[in-house]
Amino acid sequence: MANGWTRAETEVLARTLLRAPSVHNIQPWRLELDGGRLLLRERRDVALPEHDTRGRDRLISCGAALANVELAVRVLGYDLTTRMFPEDGEPDLVAAIETTGRSAPSDVDLHRYSAIARRGSYRHPFSGRRVSREKIGDLIAAATESGVEARLIYDELELSRVADLLEFAAEAYQHDLAYQRELALWTIHDEQYHRHGVGLAASTLPTGSLPWAGLVRPGTALPDRRVLQRRLAGETLLVFLTVDDSRYDHLHAGHALQDTWLEAVDDGLAGSVLTQPLHLPEVRSALAEDLELPGFPQAVMRFGYPTGLVPPSPSRAVDEILGTGF
Repeated sequence: MANGWTRAETEVLARTLLRAPSVHNIQPWRLELDGGRLLLRERRDVALPEHDTRGRDRLISCGAALANVELAVRVLGYDLTTRMFPEDGEPDLVAAIETTGRSAPSDVDLHRYSAIARRGSYRHPFSGRRVSREKIGDLIAAATESGVEARLIYDELELSRVADLLEFAAEAYQHDLAYQRELALWTIHDEQYHRHGVGLAASTLPTGSLPWAGLVRPGTALPDRRVLQRRLAGETLLVFLTVDDSRYDHLHAGHALQDTWLEAVDDGLAGSVLTQPLHLPEVRSALAEDLELPGFPQAVMRFGYPTGLVPPSPSRAVDEILGTGF
């Protein structure tokens, strides 16, 4: 036993945490094993000052990691309670998970846990096959479980306005030299010899990138608004909303985002997260106003049926994400 967890259980927890999504794949978390508790900490030394000035995406990433760890605990046969930001004097401690008993995992937990290994960011065009309303309803319900609203963007007027905002954001970031330097630093080109297991694998990025899928680079060919609107209309777009814009809300948004993503993968879908435009205040406020959103938009997710395999992201070594006991 290591701090109340067997070596096999610790391996499951660590591997599950390693597969959580994060902004630019920076993996800004660390897990400590403390008896029957698990302490998830935010790594503030891992930062994206040009992309994520306030650290909002970093906390969203930690929320996604929390969702994975909770799933692993339940699949291991434990009941649990989670407290978010449990200690006022430890701002980096974002969640404490405590086991409270034993029980068999639910079918939903088992399905979502099995989807963890198959989840990856899919930044390519989807197949064009429509996602059914029933499946869209399942995705929205998955977000609601975490206390976050997932709002479908679907009518022509809304898609037109979203296309305008994405075009504006893409042009702004394409000419932001500091942002482009930061993105280049986190893009892995020589993956065979990459030692740290963080960052964006260049092989997962489509040639020229796709502006509606984020990651706009200097060489990205930006489509005009009508082309962009047509492309958006062929995808399932959800915007994730919270009632406030605090650190609690950012953490909850990440949890909901990951629950929804795993639900999508279990349904045979692929997806990717789009937060880059929302870091421009004028884009975020215009999105909320134009779509009459009853809250703060934290992320947009695109879902659809993939045309090929979803590539995995690099990940850090197990001993880099566990604080003690392994």
